[in-house]
Amino acid sequence: MRIGISNDHAAVELKNSVLQHLLEKGYEVVNFGTDSTESYDYPLAAKVLCKAIKEGTVDLGIAICGTGVGISIACNKHKGIRACCCSEATSARLTREHNNANVICFGARVVSTELANDIVDTFLTTEFSHGPRHQKRIDMITEIENSEL
Repeated sequence: MRIGISNDHAAVELKNSVLQHLLEKGYEVVNFGTDSTESYDYPLAAKVLCKAIKEGTVDLGIAICGTGVGISIACNKHKGIRACCCSEATSARLTREHNNANVICFGARVVSTELANDIVDTFLTTEFSHGPRHQKRIDMITEIENSEL
């Protein structure tokens, strides 16, 4: 499984820790984020990651900014992306099981390295439940996404 990871300037240190954790677990990781603490806008970090997911370059994504909120909003503006901002592992598990999320987001100013790794591990090892109840809701989201509102 290829994992994309992206971040803004507020999340360089946490991104590097999570990236190393993933490599140690044997994942192939593509770093789309900045490695500088110079200002780098989270919508740009979201855009490059989401593009790679839509093109199939990576299977799932991890997006990190200061709070996780801004980058999750930016990710969700991209068609076909279902991103969830999580500050604990239960939400990470449920967003994969119920929403088939393809991007997990969290904040470098909100979660510790240990908690970030737990969130990521849970997200990456949880499968979509494929139940009709959940698929129906994902189809409804896609319909909204495709509508001319």
